[in-house]
Amino acid sequence: MTPFHVVIPARYGSIRLPGKPLLEIGDRPMIQHVVERASASGADSVLVATDDARIAAAVHDPRGSAQALAILTDSALHSGTDRVAAVAEQCGWTDETIVVNLQGDEPFMPTELIDQVARLLASRPEAAIATLMSPLDGVAALLDPNVVKVVAGSDGCALYFSRAPIPWVRDGVGPAPANRQLRHDGAMRHIGLYAYRVRALREITRLPPSRQSARSWPLSAEIFSWRSRARSRHASLFACIT
Repeated sequence: MTPFHVVIPARYGSIRLPGKPLLEIGDRPMIQHVVERASASGADSVLVATDDARIAAAVHDPRGSAQALAILTDSALHSGTDRVAAVAEQCGWTDETIVVNLQGDEPFMPTELIDQVARLLASRPEAAIATLMSPLDGVAALLDPNVVKVVAGSDGCALYFSRAPIPWVRDGVGPAPANRQLRHDGAMRHIGLYAYRVRALREITRLPPSRQSARSWPLSAEIFSWRSRARSRHASLFACIT
């Protein structure tokens, strides 16, 4: 398998839940659970990109290495993607190095998905970013704005990402006045796990300040005229610069 690294961005100062990475799950903090998921993958290295010494002190390598896992990054960075890019820069990784961005609040991420997204990007030399999706399991998820949906064309090219219910099945609408969607045929959920080539990270973090809110991958991909393709199952998406 092509070598890859996992970087876990973990910020202490969350607006909604300060100190979230340090919340205990069982006998250890959430961030350590995430480290253990990443370390069970085929990654060459696992690093935590954090803005806080308390998070840095809370993680250790379950593989037994005494090397520090945490890299302190600037607290002024705007996003997890920026933190991953900062680590790539500090480590001196080349443009074609593959880095998986695993969010610090994903303690139950299946290890096989970490390997899958890295393997997908490695198999597509023309691609700059890869991410994953899977079929929605019901209408409730289709209508839930907390679930990001993806629509792909017949050629496998991902056309659109949205929190709105897409695709909207014309013949799946219930009676007035509710007109509620009753079917979820072909609807796909976007899984927030990303693999980048370092060159893509560098381009994304060069976005001007006015576009900082667009630094989540789907919007950044649109800004750079990248296109995405999808395949079935825990379906693989990949973005390639055109």
